[in-house]
Amino acid sequence: MARWCYRHRLVVLLLWVGALFGLGFSASTAGTDYANVFSLPDTDSKKAYDLMEKAFPASAGDTDTVVWKVDEGSVRDEAVRSRIQPALDEIAKMRGVGGVAGPYAGGGGAARISGDGRIAYAQITFTEQANAVPKELVQDVVDTAHAAGREGLEVEVGGQAVQRVQEPPTGLAEMVGLAAAAVVLFLAFGSLYAMLLPLAVAVFGVGMGLFSTQLLSHVTDIPDLAPLLSSLIGLGVGIDYALFIVTRHRKGVLRGLDPEESAVTALNTSGRAVLFAGGTVCIALAGMLVTNLRFLDGVVIGTSLTVVLSVLAATTLLPALLGFLGARVLSRKQRRRLAATGPEPERTSGPAARWSQGVQRRPRTIAAAALVVMAVLALPVLSLRLGATDQGNDDASTTTRKAYDLLAEGFGPGFNGPLQVVVDGGDATALARSIEDTPGVAQVAALPPAGGITVIQVVPTTSPQSQETDALIDRLRDDVVPAAGAEAHVGGVTAVSKDFATVTGDRLPLFIATIIGLGFLLLLVAFRSLVVPLTAAVMNLVAAAASFGVLVAVFQWGWGLDLLGLGKEGPINAFLPVIMLSLLFGLSMDYQVFLVSRMHEEWVHTRDNARAVRVGLAETSRVINSAALIMVCVFLAFVLSGDSGAAMAGVGLAAAVALDAFILRTALVPAAMHLLGDANWWLPGWLEKRLPHLAVEPKEEAAHPAAAGEGPASVVHGFVRGTGGEPVEGATVALVAPDGREVDRVTSLADGSYILSVPAPGTYRLTTTAEPPLLDRTRQLTVATEPLVHDVHLDEAAEVT
Repeated sequence: MARWCYRHRLVVLLLWVGALFGLGFSASTAGTDYANVFSLPDTDSKKAYDLMEKAFPASAGDTDTVVWKVDEGSVRDEAVRSRIQPALDEIAKMRGVGGVAGPYAGGGGAARISGDGRIAYAQITFTEQANAVPKELVQDVVDTAHAAGREGLEVEVGGQAVQRVQEPPTGLAEMVGLAAAAVVLFLAFGSLYAMLLPLAVAVFGVGMGLFSTQLLSHVTDIPDLAPLLSSLIGLGVGIDYALFIVTRHRKGVLRGLDPEESAVTALNTSGRAVLFAGGTVCIALAGMLVTNLRFLDGVVIGTSLTVVLSVLAATTLLPALLGFLGARVLSRKQRRRLAATGPEPERTSGPAARWSQGVQRRPRTIAAAALVVMAVLALPVLSLRLGATDQGNDDASTTTRKAYDLLAEGFGPGFNGPLQVVVDGGDATALARSIEDTPGVAQVAALPPAGGITVIQVVPTTSPQSQETDALIDRLRDDVVPAAGAEAHVGGVTAVSKDFATVTGDRLPLFIATIIGLGFLLLLVAFRSLVVPLTAAVMNLVAAAASFGVLVAVFQWGWGLDLLGLGKEGPINAFLPVIMLSLLFGLSMDYQVFLVSRMHEEWVHTRDNARAVRVGLAETSRVINSAALIMVCVFLAFVLSGDSGAAMAGVGLAAAVALDAFILRTALVPAAMHLLGDANWWLPGWLEKRLPHLAVEPKEEAAHPAAAGEGPASVVHGFVRGTGGEPVEGATVALVAPDGREVDRVTSLADGSYILSVPAPGTYRLTTTAEPPLLDRTRQLTVATEPLVHDVHLDEAAEVT
């Protein structure tokens, strides 16, 4: 497939461009129909909602609020009224506004003025739900309301529709994330063309994913958070997957391979790992379905579809783009050096190799230090409290936050989240009196009954996000309602949020067990080991605990919120643990696959665990850290999205990926594998026979392989020399066939010389292992019928402190 895409690159590119523009045109024509559907069966708030919907059909439109406050005097003063009422009348005349209920009209208007007379509000009812109200109309409402303000008279506007117009422009977070990723890619590759490749793959994958999700919103319930999360995860995996493949391709070109052969080899090795990694991400995302929360079904659809399309772009569009670039995938400096000095030998040196040597020397110290860091970061998770954010968590400079604070100041903290006690039998009047006498209740008002249903509005003395409000809901349900002998249910937005958090928390253990179990089985089959997947599962739990500790410290305790411009502290969104854990486990599995697949390949060849772990870490840590740095940049950019849920997910995932890649995969995992030794690769014989065989990254095939004995035998010989050219005695030199079978192994003599037997012409791997501080060396050789002379030069590792 890779070769076909490479050779028919123009066809492949046109197909992708046509699909992107076709989906884009269809999506823009159809529009959006996102729906936030919370299905909480068997909860008290759901029963209350069902009764209310039956007796009091909800208004079709969204209700927003205009709030004003005077510094001196009263809002009843004619000077204030003469400025506010004309603005309200002008808003009422706007097309798309169903009505305006203010404090200056009869019929209960006086209740919209605070006790001290300094704060009042008016309710604006639109003819459409918040997502469907045109932004131009909402902006006109906001501008008209603000124009009525003056010195000494503050006017603010709150509500969901208003919140949409104060969000940054759509796509800002994505553009900032792409720009940050471009900088990291350019530093990693040193080539403008190579930098553009992962970005192009990510744009195509995410673009088609978002357009497809938008179209699917017309046939199934997809929440408006799904596109943000889809672009967040799609950009991250799209860039990372292309990075892994392009890195492998560039190495092949530098070693002298023809660009087409290098691209095919890269796709047939790293491309297979990308397919496996993408599958693990989708499986982790699908784990959300076990929670049986309908709200998350649309998130699973949107994010999984975007990941699938990103993988498809990386395995089909990317080889086509590589075909257009040819050797220009390298920087000019690399192309000049390749032309002048010929192919570069395959070597593992630099900081990555030195760090790998250091981990091998001091595994206990490094493992202990990494565990201490993760444990300290995980401590705040002990105070994790799930709930829901509202406009009280917006940035202090926004009009929605100011309106929220004014209402709380004038009418009490609980006014922004009243409870609704829906009575379906019994004495509603007696129940209302009992509720009024309950500690924690500020106001009680019973609405006129309809269809035998009575709704009692209850305003708590504390804010919607307060733990005291949660305790009040429990008190009403467990004590007050049963004592009154009424058939009643406690509902309202605040009660729904509490029930949603409770249901999510109850189902979280099953969800975690599901995704850990699936990940364990996948790694068990891939690496034929019980210890490797077990280690990965433990590391994933450690990463999750530490990342949630960071999330609690920032969003629940408020550390750094002002610096990040993320508003006010509050509980962690109830849906976030499920979404974050799905993405975290999927991405962690990616890094585990790329790291351990190289270790496993070396283990199969040498049966030397220390060497396998050292070589695997040295050869993959740089690309894993680059990929993680890109993801951190992309995720942090979503702080600019204007959506508190996306910002929370962005910070949490950025922390999770950074900790997972820079501490766990680079330090704790290899240190633990050094300590475990050969036990890493242990698998009972009976299980080995029953497991299916799944090669994550197949072994490289020879360009023109000949079976042993089918061609004339030959030899490879030369000298093993150190950094200063001195002979290296006692180095182990081995020749490995394409199928992983060791063909010959010798030890270098006193003058550093060696000679290896070659059974037939073909491509082989030459590995050289020496005593530290000399670094090991691996090189791919193509041997013809004539003897091949090849000298090995070993670099010396610097001391790691």
